[in-house]
Amino acid sequence: MLGLVSEPIDEHFTRTVQALSSSRGTGNSASDLPFLDLFDAQLGSRHVDLIARELGSRGQGFYSIGSSGHEGNAAVAVALRPTDPALLHYRSGAFYIARARQVTGTNPLLDMTLGIAAATDEPISGGRHKVFGNAQLSIIPLTSTIASHLPRAVGLALGMQRAAKLGLPSPWPKDAIVLCGFGDASANHSTALGALNAARHCAYQRLPLPVLFVCEDNGIGISVRTPPGWIEEAHSGAGMKYFSADATDLTSVVPIAAEAAAWVRTNRAPAFLHLRTVRLMGHAGSDVESAYRTPGEITADYSLDPLVKTASLLVSQGILTPAEVLERYEAKRTEVRAAAGTAVSRPKLTSAKEIMAPLTTSTVDAPFVPVSGTLAQGINQALTGILSSDPGALVFGEDVGRKGGVYGVTRGLHKKFGSARVFDTVLDEQSILGTALGTSLVGFLPIPEIQYLAYVHNALDQIRGEASTMRFFSNDQYRNPMIVRIAGLSYQKGFGGHFHNDNSIAALRDIPGVVIAAPARADDAAAMLYTCAAAARTDGQVCVFLEPIALYHTRDLYEPGDNGWLASSSESAPLGTARIYGSGKDLTIVSFANGVPMSLRVARRLAAQGINARVLDLRWLSPLPVADLLTHAGETGRVLVADETRRTGGVSEGVFTALLDGGYRGALRRVTSEDCFIPLGPAANHVLLDEDAIEKAALDLVTG
Repeated sequence: MLGLVSEPIDEHFTRTVQALSSSRGTGNSASDLPFLDLFDAQLGSRHVDLIARELGSRGQGFYSIGSSGHEGNAAVAVALRPTDPALLHYRSGAFYIARARQVTGTNPLLDMTLGIAAATDEPISGGRHKVFGNAQLSIIPLTSTIASHLPRAVGLALGMQRAAKLGLPSPWPKDAIVLCGFGDASANHSTALGALNAARHCAYQRLPLPVLFVCEDNGIGISVRTPPGWIEEAHSGAGMKYFSADATDLTSVVPIAAEAAAWVRTNRAPAFLHLRTVRLMGHAGSDVESAYRTPGEITADYSLDPLVKTASLLVSQGILTPAEVLERYEAKRTEVRAAAGTAVSRPKLTSAKEIMAPLTTSTVDAPFVPVSGTLAQGINQALTGILSSDPGALVFGEDVGRKGGVYGVTRGLHKKFGSARVFDTVLDEQSILGTALGTSLVGFLPIPEIQYLAYVHNALDQIRGEASTMRFFSNDQYRNPMIVRIAGLSYQKGFGGHFHNDNSIAALRDIPGVVIAAPARADDAAAMLYTCAAAARTDGQVCVFLEPIALYHTRDLYEPGDNGWLASSSESAPLGTARIYGSGKDLTIVSFANGVPMSLRVARRLAAQGINARVLDLRWLSPLPVADLLTHAGETGRVLVADETRRTGGVSEGVFTALLDGGYRGALRRVTSEDCFIPLGPAANHVLLDEDAIEKAALDLVTG
């Protein structure tokens, strides 16, 4: 049995209700029911918060960020429909309960306590995290606490409208709207501001974007205070319809939330709903609120408790007596404690295999259409093929539309497929990836372009914290398939410096479940793009397609005019498989992207010296082609890794580890670029891997 909890806010509620004066009787009219239902959701949310802290103290619960003080968001739930997709603020307990009441066969109190206890039968993440999410309730799971889900919300609203325009099916009704909740502190984050700007940008152009942003403003982010009036000052006149309500008072928030939701639904335009709330019981169970707030400041907030205000409303209207309020309060405590007792007894995840199951990728058969020409032309032809065969494929990014991309890779696609499927975006990488995250939930296959590798770091959390985690934290119930095309790597001459020549992909390589493709030539690029499209459609895979800029328009390999680097084959490229050049017995040179043609030229020079080398093009940097690596390393007994990325955190580290873990014990060496940013002009030659370094290392390895 679980013992009784004691929290000051719990005791304050009881004392305050006991002191209320009874009105003339208990009401039971139909008009009373919405307030009674909302009060029930508020009570459930509060008692889940209380039990979460108790379970945490007993080592039986693992999450204690509560919703106390925010229970007015239940009114937002009843203003919406259960078919409106919702991306919730993490203090949305009452919203979750109120929405669940609209759908039969749900048990929100058990759902929430199962999440706190990390039980495997929790309905969305299966014990991987405590999140507000439920596919049956159209609540999309989030682990964000810093508003990284706002770009996704914009993309989701855009995707719903785009699906209707193209006549494609959608998981949600045509008149659905998107709800996106967040806190006042998170509203200052660049991610939130970028998403709100993108929404205003759409509204300014009269592009339909039915999203309701709900900022729950309790005036404090952990210990950092939000200046009074700041949210209203920043957002009330910022090019978006603005609504404001006191969410501690149902008589204020119920009509305003209904008005805001109706406005978005009717106008198909974004709106900002500012809810004034209060944070009770601190940020989380581990938060020592007294370290930054005085006792007087803490207890002063008790008067703003939405449960006390709702109870006072019900008593003053004669709907309930104080005794009946307390009876309901204690009955809900008993109900929640029973749910918690069940939750803590349920099974937990017990193996790495079980935990990682949503991240697995199956073997997919990818259709392949032969291409011709350069790397850029091969990618263009493959994109044409994917757009032609998949009506849900979208290509978008900076300059990809009429211009056809900085390097002409998307040239002609806008004219052929139209602006609904090939379009330019705002110059904001977070918004570009958020558009992909949202449209993919609708059923599209987004193929966003990030103009340069250095720019993806501006928005890396959209891949790490949003894209890659969706399958994991929804137990594969939600997916966001996509192919993120990134022009990158180095050796681009006469242009840039480190922003346009960037050889660092370490931040991408360690993200679980993300495929990284790095083609070196046109035919491989096309085949790999088709493979990524198939993996995205089949497994919901998030793919990063890294395109070496310096090879986009390369035609020759050994001599000027030999056309040795144009497309010359029509083979598929399954995930995690390498391409092999030659069958030399003396040495295996392992490389990828720009390093492949360099290594092939070195192999020819070595052959002239009596050393026969084969070149293995990794092609896939995640998952690495481990089986091919071990096979060819074993056949030569000597491996040289020619790695154009940096020595620290570069691809060669992963290759070495894969070989050693696989049992390879032959000769092993690597040559890399320096641990340095790429300088402008000829200076870059002094820090980047070159053919002389590859040749010298090969000779040392074979003859030494």
